Amino acid sequence: MSKQQANNDENLITLIDEDGNEQLFKELFTFDSDDYGKSYIFIYPAEQENDDSVDIQAYIVADNEDGDGQDLVPIEDDKEWDMVEQVLNTFLDDDGNFNA
Repeated sequence: MSKQQANNDENLITLIDEDGNEQLFKELFTFDSDDYGKSYIFIYPAEQENDDSVDIQAYIVADNEDGDGQDLVPIEDDKEWDMVEQVLNTFLDDDGNFNA
């Protein structure tokens, strides 16, 4: 779906959609799952950084076909999505704030 392009500043990622539109995101955190053998990333729109609430998105991180970068792949399996949500919830407090 989207190509991940890492910027040098503070874990910033530019996502490019199917129409070629770019949007800047900040990395919240990444983790690996032994059960699924995959890496995952949580990101949120950079412009929401100082907002009271942010739209956190999760993706699978996979090497792209060209071998020159990584793609962010949507999570489509319900059980896999439940696992990813559980990981995120362990880092959120009761008010939905991130606790690292």
